[in-house]
Amino acid sequence: MTNKSYLSQARHLDTRIKSKLQQVDSLNELATNCSMTLTGMPRNPSSPNSRMAEAITKIIDLQNEINRDIDTLVDLKREIMGVIKAVANPDFQTLLEKRYLCFLSWEKIAVDMGYDLRYVHKLHTQALEECKIPVSYELDMKRH
Repeated sequence: MTNKSYLSQARHLDTRIKSKLQQVDSLNELATNCSMTLTGMPRNPSSPNSRMAEAITKIIDLQNEINRDIDTLVDLKREIMGVIKAVANPDFQTLLEKRYLCFLSWEKIAVDMGYDLRYVHKLHTQALEECKIPVSYELDMKRH
C-alpha cells in the first residue's frame, strides 16, 4: 500500500458514513410516510411486520453500523495524525492535514496556504515521501 492510499482511507470511510446517513434519511422518510390501510378485515397476528416496523428496524441497524464506522474513523484519523506529526516539515504537515484529515480540495489548499496549485502538488509529492506508514499496518496488508 502506498503512503497516499494509506492516508486516503479516512476520506473513503467518511464518504461511506455520509452515504449511510443519506440512507437513514431515506428510511426515516419512508417510515414517516407509511400509512395504514383500513379494510375492515381482522389482521392476522402472525403476519409479517408492517412497513413502518421494518423501516425502523433497518434504521436502527444502519445507525449502529454508522456508529461503529464513526468510531473506526476517529481511531483512523488519530493514527493518521500521528503519521503526519512525524513529518518534520511544518508545510508538509499542514498540507497533509488539510488534504487527508479535513478533506479539502487541492484548489482550497492552494488558496489557504497561499501557493500556486502546481506548487501544492509538488509539495504533496514531497510530503508523501516523508510519511512513514505504521509497521503494524504494513504487516496487516501483507497478510491480506
